[in-house]
Amino acid sequence: MAGSRNVLCVAPRYATSFGTFDHAFHLVGARAFMPPQGLLVIAARLPAAWRVRVIDENVRPVTDDDLRWADAVFVTGMHVQRDRITRLVERAHARNRLTVLGGPSVSACPDWYPEADILHLGELGDATDAVVARVERDVTRPVTQERYRTKDRLALDRFPVPAYRAIDLQDYFLASVQFSSGCPFSCEFCDIPALYGHTPRMKTPKQVTAELDTLMACGRPRSVYFVDDNFVANPHAATALLPELVRWQERNGYPVVFACEATLNITKRPELLRLMRQARFTTLFAGIESPDPEALHALNKRQNLRSPVLDAVRTLNAHGIEVVAGIIIGLDTDSPAAYDRLTHFIDASAIPLLTINLLHALPGTPLWDRLEKEGRILDDPGTRESNVDFALPYPVVLDGWRRAIGHAYAPHRLYARFEHQMHHTYPNRLTVPRRPSRADVRHGLGVVGRALWECGVRAPYRKDFWRMTRSVAKHADLEGFVHTAVVGHHLITYAREALAGRAEKAFYAPRGADPATPAIQTAMDGRTSSKDDVERASRQGRA
Repeated sequence: MAGSRNVLCVAPRYATSFGTFDHAFHLVGARAFMPPQGLLVIAARLPAAWRVRVIDENVRPVTDDDLRWADAVFVTGMHVQRDRITRLVERAHARNRLTVLGGPSVSACPDWYPEADILHLGELGDATDAVVARVERDVTRPVTQERYRTKDRLALDRFPVPAYRAIDLQDYFLASVQFSSGCPFSCEFCDIPALYGHTPRMKTPKQVTAELDTLMACGRPRSVYFVDDNFVANPHAATALLPELVRWQERNGYPVVFACEATLNITKRPELLRLMRQARFTTLFAGIESPDPEALHALNKRQNLRSPVLDAVRTLNAHGIEVVAGIIIGLDTDSPAAYDRLTHFIDASAIPLLTINLLHALPGTPLWDRLEKEGRILDDPGTRESNVDFALPYPVVLDGWRRAIGHAYAPHRLYARFEHQMHHTYPNRLTVPRRPSRADVRHGLGVVGRALWECGVRAPYRKDFWRMTRSVAKHADLEGFVHTAVVGHHLITYAREALAGRAEKAFYAPRGADPATPAIQTAMDGRTSSKDDVERASRQGRA
């Protein structure tokens, strides 16, 4: 009957990639990386009289019983989830259930999804109200697809608290919150301005701390990720938020560490960095893209040119913030020598985690528009992970990707970079009072035990692991050791799978079964670099 609905909200499954940490889940007792933030906001926005069930396919599959229960199935996702989105729609239609599709992928490319009954295009707003009214009125599937596009966006300071209670936060590696939307920059490859605008919009500090309070009431996560595409898109607003986060941490006994994504120009704001340290921000993802200034100019990534990239990384490290870097391979400015410079940068920066990705053109970006005019968009990439006809021959680009992955995630090199962090980053973090609960102690001991067994006994790289363990023992840094073991296990394992052609299509790996070359396997297993190489390259980078 109208007014009461059973709505199934589904987040599609991701393929395994460097950024999903699948190989670390069993070590920490998690089942997925991070909650589906956008879906939880939609779930919270639906009428209170509706019965809402949230399923994250990264945690558990959608069952036939779920589909029988539902009057309507809401699905959201990104381009990389396109195939899975389509499959979910097909399953719902097999049960004659109404399907509603929203999120960034359908908003950018609605014509990719002709099978869905209703498309919600754009952010939360008047289109959301129209879709809710339509579903409340009737859940009969339409004869032709209905599209609702947001013209009047809901202000972020009117967003509901995400429906965190609809999921089990203990299933996740990290918890998540959102502070802002939009980015003022215009990087050639990025679709964020097209989706969310150039003018950043923010929640109030009170909203953010209320969401953190809800997170703590629902599951007491240990790490919280700000899902904003650029946490400092409005640096003045971020600076105003941070003192509230500091007070929240003090009031609650510093229960979490924070992570975020931001542009490197953040390092030009020392007060903001000081406050981030006080609030316990310990990790920052930065789209470094390339160490070559020429490439950054071509990408319109001028915010990375305001200071040398290595200097920016060291400034963040000096405030206790470990950098995670996004790197793109296959740029028009690349040459074979660029890949040698990239491996040097990996050592010089001592950044442990780098997502090294083949260039991919997203619809709605300046890159897509340019390459389309040049006839360089591949409609059917075949076994290639990229849809770009590169300036360099594809085998050269692929070999550069393999070399970079093999170099970065050879166990001895990865551990050397983590050791650098233990010397130059982790000691700079805020020291806070520790009152671990019994549950925290049990959890910690379980993680240590599983890491020692998995990495020190079962793993093919166990000799490197024990060398690292003996070295780390000198620092008496248990948290650093656990972080290195857990994250390192995922990175090393996934890199080996990707280079051997065993990994599925993912964010950062080429498609198909391309066997690793002997040179790559040597790079993964050999002793051609070490902690000394990291330190030497770092010193050279300072010169």
